[in-house]
Amino acid sequence: MIHLRYFARLREQLATSEEQLVWSAEIATVAALREQLCTRGGVWAEALGAEQTVLAAVAQELARPDTQIQDGQEVAFFPPVTGG
Repeated sequence: MIHLRYFARLREQLATSEEQLVWSAEIATVAALREQLCTRGGVWAEALGAEQTVLAAVAQELARPDTQIQDGQEVAFFPPVTGG
């Protein structure tokens, strides 16, 4: 299982802050996981689609789309943050 967490506007759009998902080789990277979540359609595709700027962290480390995900890890998705 992997533990997914959603922050800021993503949490609001998806109406959830976290969930558990069965890990499989098909979702072994951040990009593959994001694509898989988009197949849910509706707000999932809108919030996490390729045209959206969404950052990810794996095991609390900023991740790239090709970052590997292992069973048991936490993956967080969040929008970019600006300061001012």
